[in-house]
Amino acid sequence: MLFRVLRATACLTIFLISAGTVSAEVLKAGVAKSDISRVEEGLRINDPVYSKVLVLDDGTTQAVIIGMDVTAIGGIGEVTDAFLPELRARVEGELGIPGKHVLVNASHNHPPLSFLCSHEEQVARTFDAVKRAQAAMVPVTAGAGSGEEARISMNRTLRLSDGTGWTIRHSNPSPPDNVVESVGPVDTEIGILRLDKEDGSPLAVVYNFACHPYVTVPEGGVTADFPGFASKAIEENLPGAMAIFLQGAGGDITPILYKDVNRARDSAPEGRILGLTTLKAVRAIETKPAGLRVVNEALPLPRKSDFDDRVAELEAEQASLLKSLRGTSLNLKTFVPLYVRHLMDPEHPLDYKYRYLQSESIGEDEFTNIDNQNRSHLAKYVRNIQSMEKLARIQDKIATLRRHQKINHDSGEETVTTEVQGIRIGDFVLVSSPTEMLSTVGMNVKNASPFEHTFVAAYSNGYIHYGPPASEYPMGGYEVTECLLDPEWQALYESKAAEVLKALE
Repeated sequence: MLFRVLRATACLTIFLISAGTVSAEVLKAGVAKSDISRVEEGLRINDPVYSKVLVLDDGTTQAVIIGMDVTAIGGIGEVTDAFLPELRARVEGELGIPGKHVLVNASHNHPPLSFLCSHEEQVARTFDAVKRAQAAMVPVTAGAGSGEEARISMNRTLRLSDGTGWTIRHSNPSPPDNVVESVGPVDTEIGILRLDKEDGSPLAVVYNFACHPYVTVPEGGVTADFPGFASKAIEENLPGAMAIFLQGAGGDITPILYKDVNRARDSAPEGRILGLTTLKAVRAIETKPAGLRVVNEALPLPRKSDFDDRVAELEAEQASLLKSLRGTSLNLKTFVPLYVRHLMDPEHPLDYKYRYLQSESIGEDEFTNIDNQNRSHLAKYVRNIQSMEKLARIQDKIATLRRHQKINHDSGEETVTTEVQGIRIGDFVLVSSPTEMLSTVGMNVKNASPFEHTFVAAYSNGYIHYGPPASEYPMGGYEVTECLLDPEWQALYESKAAEVLKALE
């Protein structure tokens, strides 16, 4: 036993010196979780929602990583802005771990109901999990790796032939197929940290993936959505290990079957796919002694100020669409049967073909004249339906712009101060953002990193709504509309993320 410890310590020292960190301590880690579900008579708990905690200590540096099955860490949802500072204050004051070394990530789970315990209980239960995880720390080795899962998600902002973007959402119709040109990029990588105990058995699997958990389950009630099912699949196949999900740059990602009308909305199948794909990659990861580093920097970002201009553009488009509705002959009652008849037989929709032939034989063309008139009325009604779909989307966009304009106005500030946190555990590197970051920005950060295994934990340590790339602002998709930030934010964030990553070398 003594020989094994001495050998591990010697290997650790060599590794840490080569990584630019000098420490002779063994990395220790502990895990724990707390159920933060709301319990109420009549409320179904389909699967509980948790605060899952990983505490790390290499003798020089301590860190806490928390994955929560919640919508956001403040800003929106049931976790208030007071949660993070209160939790960090307790962790630092009572456990001696620097508050700035605590990363809290939201899975962005948002079922259509109130599903969390009270604010006081959220803080207390999450802190209790941190305390228990710290008390349960054991020596560990760490390994980093990744998997790929492209079957369950897609970019939800469709690229249209006119250069604009249209986001797939339940609050508005999808665009006509003939104007959809392409789909956007998706980050299909699953970033994985594996932590093993001295006997080689896994203690924890931290996995990072860009997705949008809002499918829920057919039974309704409280659910952690597909990250919850993924974690369950991992834990069932790795007895004794805890699976901790960290949301990635999933702002413009949606489940492929999100608007499927042919089956019940059920996040379990996608979750099991994600979990088993993660598990396959976990089994290929080798662990080794590892060090720990944490960097945390503030970053002011400029708030968007062109809300009035965007609303004016939408109102002008709205006025044009309303004007186009004039001159409509059909109503729904006459449109539907007429449309079906023209679909069944476009050449002879009015009657049997022999009636057309008989009419032609006596030099009459009454069928042709009526058909031409009906085709014109049908085309006009279809155009009106498409205008209605655009109008519904415009109304939603105007309301969203005004709501975010008020948020920025009420702040009384031209910038919003955010936090960029970097955590390195051996070869595994995380960099955070409080934005609901879009795929392109997340992949830019990863591709520019000096580390092979770099992953983005968006939705972390606060929430300031969407973080789109500057190139997508002219497209006008939902994520750009529901954004508080000026396009300049992207360059500022990517530059700061690069600085943080450099500091972790």
